Amino acid sequence: MNEPALRRAVRAEWGPLFRTVWLGLATRKLRAIPLTLAAICLTSVFQIVQNQDWGYQPIQNVGSVRAEEPVWLALLRTPLSLFVPALDLPVWGALAQLLVVFGICEIALGRLRTLAVAYVATLAGTMYARIGIAIGPESVVGLPASDAHVSDTGPSAAVVGLAIFVCWRYRAWLTCSLVVAAMFYEVFFIKNNLAGKEHIAAVAAVLVLCGVWEVRHRSRKPKDAHRDNGSGRLR
Repeated sequence: MNEPALRRAVRAEWGPLFRTVWLGLATRKLRAIPLTLAAICLTSVFQIVQNQDWGYQPIQNVGSVRAEEPVWLALLRTPLSLFVPALDLPVWGALAQLLVVFGICEIALGRLRTLAVAYVATLAGTMYARIGIAIGPESVVGLPASDAHVSDTGPSAAVVGLAIFVCWRYRAWLTCSLVVAAMFYEVFFIKNNLAGKEHIAAVAAVLVLCGVWEVRHRSRKPKDAHRDNGSGRLR
């Protein structure tokens, strides 16, 4: 009795998303994820270059964001910062995140929507760093002044935001809840630092985005329901 119930639960949670991704890969193969492949290639190139004696500073100049820098410079570097691997983490982790999460989202959400959500999440983390430092370490949502010098790069905030958005979009509520809970657990029990709190900022920003999307979608339904093409049938 437990196995069929578990199977039904898994099908309800991941079935729609799995079918969408499987169909996309089966019909178009690698042509279904050009954005993901480009992101992996760009991240790999950045990793190789920044590990050269001559390459570290150029990569920092184009893709490293620090809270101590002017806002305009941070905004200018934010798009590429997503593809600069964090120096304290193995690059294979960043590449795996991009392949799995970006790949799923590119097929399930589309390229433009995937990029938009990724940058909303990344930008939320970038802006939070400045706000958190201004608040100070005395508050649970604040940061120490030393974090202003920390280089902020990598796709992790974007990956968190995309995971939440695609789970919400395909009604995988349990998975969405687990991702949110994992980010809070990370901050309070594992990694109470800039990166961990930026993940919370990304979660908050994407949840707001999901709420706005939901409200707009529901507000359109009554209009669509009353729209008639003159033959008594809905268009």
